[in-house]
Amino acid sequence: MNIGFDAKRAYHNNTGLGVFSRVLINLLAEHFPQNNYYLFNPKPGKSFHPVQKNMHEVLPTASLHKLLRSFWRSRWITKDLVKYKLDLYHGLSHEIPVGIAKTGIPSIVTIHDLFPELYPHQYKPIDTKIYRAKSRYACTHATRIMAISEETKSHIIRIYGIPAEKISVIYQSCPPAFGVLETEERKAAVRQQYNLPAQFFLHVGTIIERKNLLNICKALQLIRSEIPVPLIVVGNDGGFKEKVKAYLKEADLEDRVIFLSEQLALAGKKPFIAAEDLPALYQSATAMIYPSYFEGFGIPIVEAMSGGVPVITSNTSCLPEIAGNAGWLVNPDAPEEMAAGFRKIYTDTAFAEGMRQKGFENAKRFLPEVFVNDVMDLYLSVL
Repeated sequence: MNIGFDAKRAYHNNTGLGVFSRVLINLLAEHFPQNNYYLFNPKPGKSFHPVQKNMHEVLPTASLHKLLRSFWRSRWITKDLVKYKLDLYHGLSHEIPVGIAKTGIPSIVTIHDLFPELYPHQYKPIDTKIYRAKSRYACTHATRIMAISEETKSHIIRIYGIPAEKISVIYQSCPPAFGVLETEERKAAVRQQYNLPAQFFLHVGTIIERKNLLNICKALQLIRSEIPVPLIVVGNDGGFKEKVKAYLKEADLEDRVIFLSEQLALAGKKPFIAAEDLPALYQSATAMIYPSYFEGFGIPIVEAMSGGVPVITSNTSCLPEIAGNAGWLVNPDAPEEMAAGFRKIYTDTAFAEGMRQKGFENAKRFLPEVFVNDVMDLYLSVL
């Protein structure tokens, strides 16, 4: 079978959508090596380096296509899909090429969320307009829709009027390395490499308003005299960092929150943590806190639980769906509930161990082999 992918984010995105794309493509190539996987990429990128022989990068070749790469990706690519005799095309993030139905090639589109539809005030008007046009077209014209949570499926049905039977919910997975338990020596080495304390709470995510770092800091203020454990923040500034830092200065909490990328830059190092070190970083944490206001999935929850890390997360959006019965669920507007979670996990070792074991069990729902087999079953259903 010849399977094509919109691989733009696999090659060019280092955050959630890029990770999702790379994990899926790698798992398919590994678990179903009999197929050929064509990765349609508008321009050369550095975030993805396919090594399997059954992966084939496809770049635009015509001069006009190189000049207008976005048009090649969104429209003109259909001729290449036919050229490579695709049996199936998968748009990995909210869009498929215009006119793909005319080629006779079945298509799948993955919808991660409909946030620009739900919260347009948090996006630039032009971005919202483009997103709406692409997502609505994809949901209407794709053969099947892959939603990454029941929450997202409900939004697709309500906002776009898509029949429920056209939508399959398939939970994503994280890189398999997160499920490998690191040795104490390895964790100690990673802490030393990044100049981290022996104990810390962890927050992973871009520093934007909906990720709710400000209220996490307010929770730290509530326990500052009880629990001498800092917060490590892993994530790039999305425009909200200065507001958080202003609060930290006002509350005299600057020494209790460590922005890892900032700390690395000040030390003259690359301002990001290497991917191979992330599992040990997670597993060194006393707890991972992820109290977002809304998410399409919340992959840090799975990354943490796969390695046995207790998780504090929100009782809103899809987050209870992903955390199951293994997380400490909080109102994202209630720092006191986050503080209670920190306090319970830090002081009650038996409770924390129970959370670890529940987390391991919950993470089985998102195992790589479950994810990749569910996706292949979806592919076969449209052929």
